[in-house]
Amino acid sequence: MAKDAYRYFRIEARELLDSLAKGVLDLDKGSAGEGGVPGLLRLAHTLKGAARVVKQAEIADLIHGVEDTLTPYRDLGMLVPRAQVDSVLAAVDAMNARLALLTIPQEAGPVAEARVPDAPLRMARVDIVEVDVVLEGLGEVGSELAALRRVASTLEKTAGLASQWSEQMAASSASARAMAEEVQVAIAAAQRSMVSSVERIDRELRQARDAAEKLRLVPVATVFNTLERSARDAAHSVGKQVVFEASGGDVRIDAEVLDSVQTALVQLVRNAVAHGIEPVAQRQAHGKAPAGRVTLEVIRRGYHVWFRCHDDGGGVDLEAVRRAILRKGAVALDTHGLTATDLIGQLLKGGITTAPTITELAGRGIGLDVVREVVQRLNGEVTAETSMGSGTMFELRVPMSLASLNVLMVEAGGQVVAIPLDAVKRTLRVFPADIVHSPQGMSILHEEKLIPLAPLTLGLFPRMAQASNTLTVVVVACAGELVAVTVTRLCGMDTVVLRPLPALAPAEAIVLGMHLDTEGNPRMVLDPEQFGKITRLSSHAAPVVQALRPILIIDDSLTTRMLESSILESAGFTVELATSAEEGLDMAKRNPYALFLVDVEMPGMDGFGFVEHARADPGLRDVPSILVTSRDSAEDRQRGLNAGACAYIVKGEFDQVDFLQRIMELVTR
Repeated sequence: MAKDAYRYFRIEARELLDSLAKGVLDLDKGSAGEGGVPGLLRLAHTLKGAARVVKQAEIADLIHGVEDTLTPYRDLGMLVPRAQVDSVLAAVDAMNARLALLTIPQEAGPVAEARVPDAPLRMARVDIVEVDVVLEGLGEVGSELAALRRVASTLEKTAGLASQWSEQMAASSASARAMAEEVQVAIAAAQRSMVSSVERIDRELRQARDAAEKLRLVPVATVFNTLERSARDAAHSVGKQVVFEASGGDVRIDAEVLDSVQTALVQLVRNAVAHGIEPVAQRQAHGKAPAGRVTLEVIRRGYHVWFRCHDDGGGVDLEAVRRAILRKGAVALDTHGLTATDLIGQLLKGGITTAPTITELAGRGIGLDVVREVVQRLNGEVTAETSMGSGTMFELRVPMSLASLNVLMVEAGGQVVAIPLDAVKRTLRVFPADIVHSPQGMSILHEEKLIPLAPLTLGLFPRMAQASNTLTVVVVACAGELVAVTVTRLCGMDTVVLRPLPALAPAEAIVLGMHLDTEGNPRMVLDPEQFGKITRLSSHAAPVVQALRPILIIDDSLTTRMLESSILESAGFTVELATSAEEGLDMAKRNPYALFLVDVEMPGMDGFGFVEHARADPGLRDVPSILVTSRDSAEDRQRGLNAGACAYIVKGEFDQVDFLQRIMELVTR
């Protein structure tokens, strides 16, 4: 069967048409809906561009008519008349009918595929929630695998004891010797089988986790063809010559993020052709090459990615922007007092255009409005710079959601953490005599320059480094400067998938995100840009926490257990974990603990029930309990206090410093 050139267009067009129809019906009911008329114009503008790319002129013409119908009502705040609503809905029906005619071609061969060359590559909509469920499940399996490793270790010790027993039985009767040898052989066989099974499960689990994580990550290069085609088609429609170039395509980010950013990038490319690149004759008159250049540079920095779209055209006509603002008359602005940055900011608000006439590419002031809306939806930023005669550069900065990173694994503060490898400049072994002490702190000589040195501490109460003849030091680039941090040891390099921290589990600023280790446990990835704060801390280390008893964390969520564990362990506490209230009670009756940290909502017995059982037990009643939950009603708080909890922490109001201080007060009282 031939390639379906319209596969991704059908998916996108149906989503856009559904949203358009719903929005128009909301207008008919007197509701602005999501985004009102400006939002509907953005949807229409996006669909028109996609239709042009796949050469569906009829759909593009229909949606262009929808723009004509809705544009007069954009800024007036008036109800759209019924006749116009009917017109838009009729156009939506007509476009859906034409979509239905885009059948999958049956014949194979290059002729069929050549009909629509360079079809846009849209990401298949992966159900991200389902992928996350799979990943969390694999994490739980990894935890169980760690338990199996401990069983394998026990079997190995048992095999050694069986061997010693067999040797001791050598002088006994033949039957006793035979029995001892049989036990030894059986245990050794079980131990070999267990080790082999654990290794095989570990290998398969790692492959499954990698495959699941990659479902959410795609290389940025997958959108380059679409952007190049958009630039070519736009240039052809206005009789200009344009060359499109892109770099940084190997950066891999979340498919949903890239799908949204692609919409903004298409608008920027088309905007560069329409407003930036000059006609051939004008370029040659100014000594420029006949073909204009539109370049896209993609750069990853930590947890964010920068998309820089630059053209070598004539730059934004700032005087034309001032005149357009005055023509719009929506607000009274002193346009002469506006800087270039202010004027571009006005363009990004939408509704302002410098185009003298309305065309397929320009004239409605919608394109940059689409860019702004996409970036805001992703919690990103958009900035622009322009220079008359030299061109314009738009920069989009958006969080990755997920990202594939090369990292250096190090042990610090009793934890193994990751530092993005592109920020690591060098690792060193430093003698204490090489450290320069001053009132400003410690420093070392690196490449004939003194750079600040500090221990890589994690948490409010850092652990003291053990005395050593040499120190392991990592030199890191931080905000344009170099800093050096001491670590316990280097653990090698790895490639990890950076995941955002859960919204209800905030951490210190130095924590960039997390990744899952080979056992499925969340581990911290540090932000190199925050390392400078470490060297500015007081050189006097905080006292080491010496909790006589461990803290028991009881939570059915793997992520929450590991994040709370990381915070407490980085502060020097010893931590043990339970996955249910029932398991926690059993552990509490068998082992002494300094404090219980309990989730409220768990299957079976909830956190309130655990605290009540603990308070009723003579051996546990004096152990303080803290309830940690997302439930913040006054009734729930009172119920927790009535049950006997010493504190009630709402996840949405979580403050790490306050959290650790409360625990310190309870375990040291």
